[in-house]
Amino acid sequence: MLDPLTIASGISAAGAFVSAWQLRRRALLAEAEIKHLQAELAAERHAASHDPLTGLPNRRAFFRLAATLLTDTAGEPLVAVVLDLDDFKQVNDRYGHAAGDQVLINVAQRLAAFAGDNLVARLGGDEFAGLLVSPTVDRCWIERASRRLRDSLAAPIPLGGFDLCVTASVGLSPVTGPAQLTEALDRADAAMYRAKSVGSSRPTRQLVDSTHAER
Repeated sequence: MLDPLTIASGISAAGAFVSAWQLRRRALLAEAEIKHLQAELAAERHAASHDPLTGLPNRRAFFRLAATLLTDTAGEPLVAVVLDLDDFKQVNDRYGHAAGDQVLINVAQRLAAFAGDNLVARLGGDEFAGLLVSPTVDRCWIERASRRLRDSLAAPIPLGGFDLCVTASVGLSPVTGPAQLTEALDRADAAMYRAKSVGSSRPTRQLVDSTHAER
C-alpha cells in the first residue's frame, strides 16, 4: 500500500502543476490579447494619419512630420514640393473612378520613388506635397528637380490593357527656417500654378491614351 503521505504529496504536486499550467495559459492569453490591442491601436493610428488609397501620410500627418524634420535637419537645405495633376477630372469622366484611383496610386508611388527617404504626402484629391533634403537650393537645382519629377510623372501608366499618359504641374521652393514651412508651401503652390498656366496653352498637355494614340 502507498503511504498516505506519499499520496498526498503526489496530489499536491499534481495540483501545483495544474495551477502553474493554468497560470501560464492565462498569461499567454493575456499577452496575446495585449498584442492584439496594440496592433489594433497601431492600425487606428496609421489610419488616422495616412491616406487610405495611396498609403502616404495625409495632410495632418504631413505638417506634423514636417515640423519635426525642420527641427532635426541640422541646417541641411530643405525644399518644399507641391504638385497636382492636370485635367485629372477628365480621367474620372472618361475612364471611371477606378482608373482615377489607379492613376493616383501610381503617382504616389512615383513621387515616393523620386523623394527616396524624404517626406511625401497626399494632401487631398490629386494634390501632393513633399519636403526634400537637397544638396543646394539654387535656382538651377530646383529647375532640374522640377523637370525630373514632371518627366517621371508623365511616363505612361498601365491601366488594364492600355497605357494612360497624364501630366502634372509642379512647384518647388526652399524652406528657409523651421517657422517658414507655410510660406515655402505657398511659394511652391504659386510656382505650381504658374507652371499650370503655362502648360494650359500647350496642346500636348492633354491626357493621352497612348495605346489608342499609336493606332
